[in-house]
Amino acid sequence: MTLKDAIHTLGIRETKISGDIIKEAYRKAAKKFHPDINPAGEQMMKLINEAKHSLLSEILPIEWDSEKSTFQDYGHEINEALNKIIDIQGIAIEVCGAWVWVSGNTKEHWPKFKEAGFFYAPVKKQVYFRPKGFKSRSRGKTLSMDEIRNKYGSQGIKTKRPFQIRA
Repeated sequence: MTLKDAIHTLGIRETKISGDIIKEAYRKAAKKFHPDINPAGEQMMKLINEAKHSLLSEILPIEWDSEKSTFQDYGHEINEALNKIIDIQGIAIEVCGAWVWVSGNTKEHWPKFKEAGFFYAPVKKQVYFRPKGFKSRSRGKTLSMDEIRNKYGSQGIKTKRPFQIRA
């Protein structure tokens, strides 16, 4: 997960980010997205754990120029999108950085994906969600899913009915 994605996922607004700030942001996010109160909680916990791990692996304190980066609450946006699709059967959900990729039986459920703010990637034959205002960093280059996984990390998510990705 990139530094920017991790900061926005945990909802950190400070410009000098210490270990204590990261831990407090993690606690708030864990409470907000806990599986006991949130249908997509298990998936969100994976996402915020990755964000915390990414930030704590940096040299602290992290100097962050929040003026150059418009603050966005990625965690909240991703959570809303996941909660709208989490009950769809026959899909596989994968979080790579701040993007959610979905494969499997997506065509049949396209209206539900569209309502949740997902887009279709014809080259990958998958649907994806990215936070509003988020820009692709590929600059026109089409990355394969393996390249995306290697670059941004990957968190597989369980769905209601298991779905096998064919190799």
